Amino acid sequence: MDYGAGSMADKNNLYLLFAEDVSDSEALRSPLRREHIERREALHADGRIVVSGPLTDSDSTSPYCGSLLVGRFSSLNEATEWAMADPYVQGGVYKNVVVRRIQTHFLQPPVSE
Repeated sequence: MDYGAGSMADKNNLYLLFAEDVSDSEALRSPLRREHIERREALHADGRIVVSGPLTDSDSTSPYCGSLLVGRFSSLNEATEWAMADPYVQGGVYKNVVVRRIQTHFLQPPVSE
């Protein structure tokens, strides 16, 4: 599947990818982290990520309990295929993965760095 910028039908086709980790997931995450991040970096380089990152269930920065990505895809099918090909999915880090299209009502313009 081509995940390049050319496959993006509309810049406002936003999809939520939400994943919950299995218990004590760090041992599974660690050896897969670089490949997981490289896939997201490639999507970001194409301008397709709105927000992405690991989740915690406290105000602490660890331990992680899941991941979130809001990104631009041409369809629910493309977003789902991209999510399911993630090394964390393949490696058993996630116990649950949810992919949904966002019916956008309010969207801030990108923040300049």
